[in-house]
Amino acid sequence: MIWLVLSIVLVIVMVGMMLVAITLPGIWVMAASSVILALWVPEYVGWWTVGALFGIAITSELVDFVASALGVKRMGGSRSGAIGSVIGTLVGAILGTFMIPIPIFGSVVGGVIGAGLGAFLAERSIANRTMRESLRSGSGAAAGRLVSMVIKLMLAGAASAVLVTMVVYNGF
Repeated sequence: MIWLVLSIVLVIVMVGMMLVAITLPGIWVMAASSVILALWVPEYVGWWTVGALFGIAITSELVDFVASALGVKRMGGSRSGAIGSVIGTLVGAILGTFMIPIPIFGSVVGGVIGAGLGAFLAERSIANRTMRESLRSGSGAAAGRLVSMVIKLMLAGAASAVLVTMVVYNGF
C-alpha cells in the first residue's frame, strides 16, 4: 500500500510544482490532496501534515499579493497597473510555456515579462500615465513578480518535501 500512496503523492507534488510554475494554485492542489489522503490513509498523512500544507499555501498567497503590489506601488504605479500586472502574469506565463519550451523557465520568464508589460499597458492606456511613469511601474511589476515566483516555487518545494517526507516517514 505504501508504494501506491507514495506514487500518488509523487504525482500530486509534480503536478503542484508545475502549476505553481505557470502561476496557478499548485500549492492549494497539494493542500487539498492532503485532506483526501488524510481521510483515505491517515496512517501515512496526518492532520498535522494537512495543517502544515495549508499554512504554506496561505503564506504563499500572502507573499504573492504583497510582492506584486509592492513592486508596482514602490515604482509609483496605480491600481490599474497592479491589475494589469496580474493579468499580464497569467497570459505571459501561459505563452512563455509554449514559446520557451524549457520546463519552468519558460513560464517564469513569460510571467515576469507579462507582469511588466501588463502593468505598462494598463498604466499607459487606463491610468493615462506618461511613458516614463508607465515604464517605472512595469519594471516594478516585473521585479515584484520575479521575487514572488521564486518565493512561491520555494514554498511549493517545501510543501512537496513535507508531504513526501511524512508519507515516507510514516510508511517505512
